[in-house]
Amino acid sequence: MAKPLTLEKILFSQGFGTRRYCSDLVYADLVKVNGVLAEDPEEKIPPENLQLEVDGQAWEFHEKAYVAFHKPVGYECSHKTSHHPSVYGLLPQPLIERGIQCVGRLDWDTTGLLLLSDDGQFIHKMTSPKKNIGKIYDITTAEPITQKQIDHLLNGVILDDDPKPCFAKACVQKEDKLLAMTIVEGRYHQVKRMLAAAGNHVAGLHRSTIGAYTMPTDLAEGQWRWLYPQDLQELGKNIDIA
Repeated sequence: MAKPLTLEKILFSQGFGTRRYCSDLVYADLVKVNGVLAEDPEEKIPPENLQLEVDGQAWEFHEKAYVAFHKPVGYECSHKTSHHPSVYGLLPQPLIERGIQCVGRLDWDTTGLLLLSDDGQFIHKMTSPKKNIGKIYDITTAEPITQKQIDHLLNGVILDDDPKPCFAKACVQKEDKLLAMTIVEGRYHQVKRMLAAAGNHVAGLHRSTIGAYTMPTDLAEGQWRWLYPQDLQELGKNIDIA
């Protein structure tokens, strides 16, 4: 059991501003703790299962932030964008203040499951090629998919900048122009380049699954949700990532 923390420290750790500002939020009657209006920023509170409300915004206490986000098309996974708005602009400010970062990236025109965290060890483990964490992409192709193309992807294609073959771990054809492909690497524009090398082209790309964690069907584009211990286990089945 974690030791109690002052309310001021709790609010600061969650990204609600400087410690002075967090104290002022309490004094301004803008903070509720488990539904009860807080009065003292120095009050010590057990952080387990803590439910906050800060200036009308409901907030769960999480020592480390692990987030699943449904990335829409037209957004870049960067703070310093080049041609499109940033996904960070779709997230609440407290997450930004506490330094949340994308766990890998999706291209601006790719939709689907994006993970974010402020836990550097988690980010490193989830993006390490040594962990072989599979990612499933639903690929809409420009031309009908052939068995020859699927075999090529499974047996390995050569990308133009690397003589080492690039393999799909699995391919499941869902429709004439819809392929679910699993990869464990994370090379630049990998899926698009693999399909091109196999003799087809990507018309639409959506990441649905990382590890054994599939994005919830009720998570709408542009929305996010917390990840809990069971979700983290699914992200890295048989891998110590937490």
